[in-house]
Amino acid sequence: MSPMAFSGNPLDRASYHRADAAWLAAQAARGLFLPFWQNRPFVVSDRAGFLPWRGAWDGATSVFLGLDGDQPLFAVDLAGEHEPQLDGGAFQEMRPAAFVLPARDTAIAGQAKALLDWHKRHGFCPNCAMATQICDGGYRRTCPRCGAEHFPRTDPVVIMLPVFGDECLVGRNQRFPPQLYSAFAGFVEPGESMEEAVRRELREEVNLAAGEVTYHATQPWPFPSSLMLGCYAKALSRDFAIDRNEIEEARWLTKDEVRTRLAGGIEDDMKLPVTIAIAHHLLKDWAGR
Repeated sequence: MSPMAFSGNPLDRASYHRADAAWLAAQAARGLFLPFWQNRPFVVSDRAGFLPWRGAWDGATSVFLGLDGDQPLFAVDLAGEHEPQLDGGAFQEMRPAAFVLPARDTAIAGQAKALLDWHKRHGFCPNCAMATQICDGGYRRTCPRCGAEHFPRTDPVVIMLPVFGDECLVGRNQRFPPQLYSAFAGFVEPGESMEEAVRRELREEVNLAAGEVTYHATQPWPFPSSLMLGCYAKALSRDFAIDRNEIEEARWLTKDEVRTRLAGGIEDDMKLPVTIAIAHHLLKDWAGR
Protein backbone atom coordinates (compact mmCIF):
# COMPACT_ATOMS: atom_id res chain seq x y z
CA MET A 1 0.00 0.00 0.00
CA SER A 2 1.38 3.41 -0.95
CA PRO A 3 1.90 5.93 1.89
CA MET A 4 -0.83 8.47 2.55
CA ALA A 5 -0.43 12.20 3.02
CA PHE A 6 -0.10 13.40 6.64
CA SER A 7 1.03 9.95 7.85
CA GLY A 8 4.57 8.72 8.55
CA ASN A 9 5.59 11.53 10.92
CA PRO A 10 9.32 10.95 11.64
CA LEU A 11 9.65 13.05 14.80
CA ASP A 12 10.39 11.79 18.30
CA ARG A 13 7.65 13.58 20.22
CA ALA A 14 9.62 13.19 23.47
CA SER A 15 6.48 12.83 25.57
CA TYR A 16 8.64 11.69 28.49
CA HIS A 17 10.47 15.07 28.54
CA ARG A 18 7.98 17.72 27.46
CA ALA A 19 6.36 18.06 30.92
CA ASP A 20 9.76 19.34 32.17
CA ALA A 21 9.58 23.12 31.76
CA ALA A 22 13.36 23.57 32.01
CA TRP A 23 14.02 20.92 29.37
CA LEU A 24 11.40 22.46 27.09
CA ALA A 25 12.88 25.94 27.48
CA ALA A 26 16.32 24.62 26.56
CA GLN A 27 14.89 23.02 23.41
CA ALA A 28 13.12 26.24 22.46
CA ALA A 29 16.35 28.22 22.83
CA ARG A 30 17.99 26.13 20.09
CA GLY A 31 14.84 25.12 18.23
CA LEU A 32 13.47 25.88 14.80
CA PHE A 33 9.89 27.07 14.39
CA LEU A 34 7.39 26.49 11.58
CA PRO A 35 5.28 29.66 11.31
CA PHE A 36 1.55 29.40 10.64
CA TRP A 37 -0.80 32.21 9.70
CA GLN A 38 -4.56 31.64 9.40
CA ASN A 39 -3.97 27.86 9.52
CA ARG A 40 -1.49 28.08 6.64
CA PRO A 41 2.08 26.77 7.00
CA PHE A 42 5.07 28.77 5.80
CA VAL A 43 6.55 27.07 2.73
CA VAL A 44 9.96 27.81 1.23
CA SER A 45 10.22 26.41 -2.29
CA ASP A 46 9.07 22.81 -1.75
CA ARG A 47 9.93 22.46 1.96
CA ALA A 48 8.33 23.42 5.25
CA GLY A 49 9.87 26.76 6.22
CA PHE A 50 11.36 26.27 9.70
CA LEU A 51 13.00 29.41 11.09
CA PRO A 52 14.81 30.50 14.27
CA TRP A 53 12.66 32.34 16.81
CA ARG A 54 12.15 36.06 16.20
CA GLY A 55 11.47 38.69 18.81
CA ALA A 56 8.42 39.87 16.88
CA TRP A 57 6.79 36.54 17.72
CA ASP A 58 6.93 37.06 21.48
CA GLY A 59 3.51 36.30 22.94
CA ALA A 60 2.40 34.11 20.02
CA THR A 61 1.14 30.59 20.71
CA SER A 62 3.85 28.00 20.06
CA VAL A 63 3.82 24.22 20.41
CA PHE A 64 6.55 21.60 20.60
CA LEU A 65 6.43 19.13 17.71
CA GLY A 66 9.33 16.84 18.54
CA LEU A 67 12.96 16.05 17.86
CA ASP A 68 14.23 15.59 14.34
CA GLY A 69 17.37 13.72 15.35
CA ASP A 70 18.92 16.24 17.74
CA GLN A 71 17.08 19.24 16.32
CA PRO A 72 14.04 20.45 18.31
CA LEU A 73 11.13 21.52 16.11
CA PHE A 74 8.25 23.77 17.10
CA ALA A 75 5.35 25.56 15.41
CA VAL A 76 4.20 29.12 16.07
CA ASP A 77 0.83 30.69 15.28
CA LEU A 78 1.19 34.25 13.97
CA ALA A 79 -1.71 36.66 14.37
CA GLY A 80 -2.81 39.62 12.28
CA GLU A 81 -5.15 40.39 9.39
CA HIS A 82 -2.31 40.77 6.90
CA GLU A 83 0.07 38.02 5.91
CA PRO A 84 3.43 38.35 7.72
CA GLN A 85 6.30 38.98 5.34
CA LEU A 86 9.03 36.40 5.84
CA ASP A 87 11.97 36.10 3.47
CA GLY A 88 12.19 33.27 0.98
CA GLY A 89 8.69 31.83 1.09
CA ALA A 90 4.97 32.30 1.59
CA PHE A 91 2.08 30.93 3.62
CA GLN A 92 0.14 28.28 1.69
CA GLU A 93 -3.17 26.53 2.28
CA MET A 94 -2.53 23.09 3.77
CA ARG A 95 -4.21 21.04 1.04
CA PRO A 96 -2.24 22.53 -1.90
CA ALA A 97 0.93 22.43 0.19
CA ALA A 98 0.48 18.68 0.68
CA PHE A 99 0.97 18.19 -3.06
CA VAL A 100 4.38 19.88 -3.12
CA LEU A 101 5.92 19.16 0.27
CA PRO A 102 7.90 15.96 0.92
CA ALA A 103 5.91 13.34 2.81
CA ARG A 104 7.79 13.97 6.06
CA ASP A 105 7.17 17.73 5.89
CA THR A 106 3.49 17.18 5.12
CA ALA A 107 3.12 14.94 8.18
CA ILE A 108 4.92 17.42 10.45
CA ALA A 109 2.92 20.38 9.13
CA GLY A 110 -0.29 18.39 9.60
CA GLN A 111 0.61 17.69 13.22
CA ALA A 112 1.35 21.39 13.76
CA LYS A 113 -1.87 22.56 12.14
CA ALA A 114 -4.01 20.21 14.21
CA LEU A 115 -2.37 21.27 17.48
CA LEU A 116 -2.47 25.01 16.79
CA ASP A 117 -6.09 24.84 15.66
CA TRP A 118 -7.06 23.00 18.86
CA HIS A 119 -5.48 25.73 20.99
CA LYS A 120 -7.35 28.43 19.06
CA ARG A 121 -10.67 26.77 19.90
CA HIS A 122 -9.98 25.69 23.48
CA GLY A 123 -8.70 28.76 25.26
CA PHE A 124 -11.33 28.61 28.01
CA CYS A 125 -12.24 25.92 30.50
CA PRO A 126 -15.54 24.18 29.65
CA ASN A 127 -16.07 23.55 33.38
CA CYS A 128 -15.82 27.09 34.70
CA ALA A 129 -15.10 29.37 31.69
CA MET A 130 -11.73 30.52 33.05
CA ALA A 131 -8.92 31.16 30.56
CA THR A 132 -6.68 28.08 30.47
CA GLN A 133 -2.90 27.85 30.30
CA ILE A 134 -0.72 25.87 27.87
CA CYS A 135 1.40 23.12 29.43
CA ASP A 136 3.64 20.28 28.24
CA GLY A 137 4.69 22.07 25.08
CA GLY A 138 1.11 22.34 23.87
CA TYR A 139 -0.17 18.85 24.70
CA ARG A 140 -2.19 19.93 27.73
CA ARG A 141 -4.12 22.97 28.94
CA THR A 142 -4.87 23.51 32.61
CA CYS A 143 -7.41 25.68 34.36
CA PRO A 144 -5.95 27.84 37.16
CA ARG A 145 -9.38 28.18 38.82
CA CYS A 146 -10.85 24.66 38.99
CA GLY A 147 -7.75 22.61 38.19
CA ALA A 148 -9.31 20.83 35.21
CA GLU A 149 -6.95 19.40 32.60
CA HIS A 150 -7.73 19.44 28.89
CA PHE A 151 -5.95 17.49 26.17
CA PRO A 152 -5.93 17.79 22.37
CA ARG A 153 -8.58 15.62 20.79
CA THR A 154 -8.70 13.71 17.53
CA ASP A 155 -12.15 12.99 16.10
CA PRO A 156 -12.66 9.49 14.62
CA VAL A 157 -14.31 9.50 11.20
CA VAL A 158 -15.31 6.40 9.27
CA ILE A 159 -14.78 6.59 5.52
CA MET A 160 -16.02 3.58 3.61
CA LEU A 161 -16.25 2.16 0.14
CA PRO A 162 -19.30 -0.10 -0.25
CA VAL A 163 -18.65 -3.01 -2.63
CA PHE A 164 -20.98 -5.50 -4.28
CA GLY A 165 -19.29 -8.16 -6.37
CA ASP A 166 -17.06 -6.37 -8.86
CA GLU A 167 -18.58 -2.94 -8.28
CA CYS A 168 -18.23 -0.15 -5.73
CA LEU A 169 -20.58 2.70 -4.90
CA VAL A 170 -19.34 6.29 -4.86
CA GLY A 171 -21.35 9.38 -3.99
CA ARG A 172 -21.38 13.09 -4.54
CA ASN A 173 -21.81 15.19 -1.40
CA GLN A 174 -23.44 18.61 -1.82
CA ARG A 175 -20.38 20.23 -0.24
CA PHE A 176 -17.92 18.69 -2.73
CA PRO A 177 -16.21 20.66 -5.48
CA PRO A 178 -17.92 20.33 -8.88
CA GLN A 179 -17.96 16.83 -10.41
CA LEU A 180 -16.23 15.12 -7.46
CA TYR A 181 -17.44 11.67 -6.36
CA SER A 182 -15.89 9.88 -3.41
CA ALA A 183 -16.29 7.31 -0.67
CA PHE A 184 -18.91 7.92 2.03
CA ALA A 185 -17.89 9.27 5.43
CA GLY A 186 -19.18 10.38 8.81
CA PHE A 187 -18.16 10.92 12.42
CA VAL A 188 -18.29 8.01 14.85
CA GLU A 189 -20.98 8.73 17.42
CA PRO A 190 -20.78 8.03 21.18
CA GLY A 191 -21.30 4.39 22.08
CA GLU A 192 -20.62 3.21 18.53
CA SER A 193 -18.04 0.82 17.13
CA MET A 194 -16.28 1.52 13.85
CA GLU A 195 -18.31 -1.21 12.12
CA GLU A 196 -21.60 0.11 13.51
CA ALA A 197 -20.75 3.64 12.35
CA VAL A 198 -20.03 2.38 8.83
CA ARG A 199 -23.38 0.60 8.58
CA ARG A 200 -25.31 3.53 10.08
CA GLU A 201 -23.76 6.10 7.74
CA LEU A 202 -24.54 4.00 4.68
CA ARG A 203 -28.15 3.58 5.82
CA GLU A 204 -28.49 7.31 6.46
CA GLU A 205 -26.82 8.60 3.30
CA VAL A 206 -27.84 6.11 0.63
CA ASN A 207 -30.19 3.66 2.39
CA LEU A 208 -27.76 0.87 1.56
CA ALA A 209 -27.74 -2.27 3.71
CA ALA A 210 -24.22 -3.48 4.53
CA GLY A 211 -22.93 -6.64 6.19
CA GLU A 212 -19.27 -7.41 6.76
CA VAL A 213 -17.02 -4.39 7.39
CA THR A 214 -13.25 -4.77 6.92
CA TYR A 215 -10.55 -2.34 7.99
CA HIS A 216 -8.14 -0.94 5.39
CA ALA A 217 -5.99 1.83 6.91
CA THR A 218 -6.10 5.10 8.86
CA GLN A 219 -5.04 8.61 7.93
CA PRO A 220 -4.46 11.66 10.14
CA TRP A 221 -6.51 14.46 8.56
CA PRO A 222 -5.80 17.94 9.97
CA PHE A 223 -9.01 19.64 8.83
CA PRO A 224 -9.19 20.43 11.65
CA SER A 225 -8.16 17.26 13.53
CA SER A 226 -9.60 13.92 12.50
CA LEU A 227 -8.46 10.34 12.20
CA MET A 228 -9.94 8.81 9.08
CA LEU A 229 -10.79 5.12 9.56
CA GLY A 230 -10.74 3.63 6.08
CA CYS A 231 -13.02 0.62 5.56
CA TYR A 232 -14.67 -1.57 2.98
CA ALA A 233 -18.31 -2.49 3.51
CA LYS A 234 -19.91 -5.52 1.83
CA ALA A 235 -23.21 -4.32 0.40
CA LEU A 236 -26.07 -6.79 0.70
CA SER A 237 -27.61 -5.60 -2.59
CA ARG A 238 -27.17 -2.96 -5.30
CA ASP A 239 -30.32 -1.15 -4.18
CA PHE A 240 -29.80 2.33 -2.75
CA ALA A 241 -31.66 5.62 -2.36
CA ILE A 242 -29.79 8.87 -1.81
CA ASP A 243 -30.88 11.00 1.15
CA ARG A 244 -30.94 14.37 -0.71
CA ASN A 245 -29.74 16.06 2.49
CA GLU A 246 -26.01 15.39 2.12
CA ILE A 247 -25.75 13.14 -0.93
CA GLU A 248 -27.08 14.44 -4.22
CA GLU A 249 -26.01 11.57 -6.49
CA ALA A 250 -24.39 8.14 -6.32
CA ARG A 251 -23.13 5.66 -8.92
CA TRP A 252 -21.87 2.10 -9.07
CA LEU A 253 -18.46 1.74 -10.76
CA THR A 254 -16.69 -1.41 -11.93
CA LYS A 255 -13.04 -2.13 -11.13
CA ASP A 256 -12.08 -1.52 -14.75
CA GLU A 257 -13.80 1.86 -14.73
CA VAL A 258 -12.14 2.89 -11.46
CA ARG A 259 -8.71 1.95 -12.81
CA THR A 260 -9.33 3.87 -16.02
CA ARG A 261 -10.65 6.94 -14.23
CA LEU A 262 -7.78 7.03 -11.73
CA ALA A 263 -5.37 6.87 -14.67
CA GLY A 264 -7.12 9.84 -16.31
CA GLY A 265 -8.51 7.77 -19.15
CA ILE A 266 -12.08 9.10 -18.96
CA GLU A 267 -13.02 12.78 -19.28
CA ASP A 268 -16.63 13.49 -18.37
CA ASP A 269 -18.69 14.91 -15.51
CA MET A 270 -17.08 12.71 -12.82
CA LYS A 271 -13.85 13.19 -10.91
CA LEU A 272 -12.46 10.79 -8.30
CA PRO A 273 -10.53 11.81 -5.15
CA VAL A 274 -7.01 13.19 -5.38
CA THR A 275 -3.96 11.31 -4.12
CA ILE A 276 -3.72 13.03 -0.71
CA ALA A 277 -7.13 11.63 0.33
CA ILE A 278 -7.61 8.18 1.87
CA ALA A 279 -10.63 7.76 -0.43
CA HIS A 280 -8.22 7.68 -3.38
CA HIS A 281 -6.30 4.84 -1.74
CA LEU A 282 -9.47 2.91 -0.94
CA LEU A 283 -10.47 3.04 -4.59
CA LYS A 284 -7.00 2.34 -5.95
CA ASP A 285 -6.29 -0.63 -3.70
CA TRP A 286 -9.74 -2.17 -4.25
CA ALA A 287 -9.52 -1.80 -8.03
CA GLY A 288 -6.04 -3.30 -8.04
CA ARG A 289 -7.07 -6.58 -6.42
